[in-house]
Amino acid sequence: MPNTDIPARPLWKRMLIRRLKFLAIVVVVLGVLLGGSYLFAPQWLLRANYAREAMAAHLDKKSVQAGDTRWSYYEGGSGPTIVLLHGFADSKEVWLDMAKQLTPHFHLVIPDLPGWGESSRDMAANYGIDAQAVRLQTFVQTLGLDRFLLAGHSMGGAIAGTYAAEHPEHVSALALLDSFGLKFNENAFARESLAGKDPFAFSDRAGFWRATDLVLAKRPDIPGRFVDALVARNVADHAFIAKVFDELREPSQYLALQNRLGQLTMPVLGLWCNGDKVIDISAQDSLRNGLVHANAISTSTLIGCGHMPELEKPDETAQILTGFALSH
Repeated sequence: MPNTDIPARPLWKRMLIRRLKFLAIVVVVLGVLLGGSYLFAPQWLLRANYAREAMAAHLDKKSVQAGDTRWSYYEGGSGPTIVLLHGFADSKEVWLDMAKQLTPHFHLVIPDLPGWGESSRDMAANYGIDAQAVRLQTFVQTLGLDRFLLAGHSMGGAIAGTYAAEHPEHVSALALLDSFGLKFNENAFARESLAGKDPFAFSDRAGFWRATDLVLAKRPDIPGRFVDALVARNVADHAFIAKVFDELREPSQYLALQNRLGQLTMPVLGLWCNGDKVIDISAQDSLRNGLVHANAISTSTLIGCGHMPELEKPDETAQILTGFALSH
């Protein structure tokens, strides 16, 4: 016979145990799902992380048809407008860490440049510096942007400078971060690029890390399956990367900004990492010497980073950009 002398648990205890069991099941299920995603679909976790970072930066992901491109872009924050342009073989997500420090003070617009990231591409079209600057004007007009600070990194810097020279009515100030398009002391990257060797197209983890070592001063801690997802994305873009790389090897393109420095009349900031192995810091001298009509010139050098200050030094880069924006 059952022992009827054992008192029944109070209702609150029974409810608590049920809830704890339910939470335990949820934790196990989530662990299995996350573990499975990491092993078999790491790109899903990468996208989820980008969404988390965008939310933390108070940015919304949007899209708009402007000219021949379906533009994907982030927008958020309040205050004066800053438009941020990414570099070669990159995407709008490169700005997310820095953006969370800017949105409390500025209205940000951060696009995937045409052909890159989630923006549309046409393999028959030209994606050189001049063509992208033309597309940028269509994007600006479509969004109804008036006056803004335009900032670009690497290839995005050359596009930003070219656009600013052609449309000074829109650009209140120009910020160039380790910018492409300027003369600089020849380095190994320049020699290999002019010879046709593209380090930014890779097919395995070893190639990914070689490219990473070229642009960053210190290797980040990235789990292996995430590296595989980034490699797979690069492989899918090989044909486009090769096409644009060849377009940018033309003198009219790799000197696109240099040839327009005399046209720039707005305040200009040149920000470089001292350890840049891609665009040597001597490009900063070319920038300063060529800005004969700019009404203000600012330069800043960051220590302990390579080619990507927005990734390696997001806090310092955001502070410098904020100071520049508020002073102009």
